[in-house]
Amino acid sequence: MKYNIVLASNSPRRKELLAGLDIPFTVRLKQGINETYPDNLPSDEVPLFLSRLKAAAYLDSMTENELILTADTVVIVGQQILGKPKDEDDACRMLRLLSGREHHVVTGVSLTTLRKQRSFKVSTAVTFKTLSQDEISYYVNHYKPFDKAGAYGIQEWIGYVGVTSLRGSYFNVMGLPVQRIYEELMKF
Repeated sequence: MKYNIVLASNSPRRKELLAGLDIPFTVRLKQGINETYPDNLPSDEVPLFLSRLKAAAYLDSMTENELILTADTVVIVGQQILGKPKDEDDACRMLRLLSGREHHVVTGVSLTTLRKQRSFKVSTAVTFKTLSQDEISYYVNHYKPFDKAGAYGIQEWIGYVGVTSLRGSYFNVMGLPVQRIYEELMKF
């Protein structure tokens, strides 16, 4: 790579997934990035908008040879965006909403240098079986999914017992569509 890659994320899952590509990178965090989006923006465009918004916050601190990777992941059921739950009750509410239904996990990614930007989104369809209240309570109490969009991690217990089908990238559901990122980095 002719660029030093900088992952602009504090997510342990994103760090682990990007490391799996065997491409060296560093992590840089900026606090206080405004992550609001226009109300009239279609649900599946929100993560792409937010990845670009995050990238813009890093432009003033970038050097010529850096490439900043920003990402945002949302869970969409119907047209409703499920972000990270506020608390245990909110996590249970989200999982009840996903129970027995298909939803989409959409990640927007921006690869940004001082000279250009490539942005894209990846969508994965995930279906859960009908979850019992006991299963939902067990998962929320034991795994505390408060840092996960949609209140679940597919790589955790709830994914093992609850996901009945998946169309698209498994790693996208974990928070980073690494196969597509690899392809885009090779084009860069």
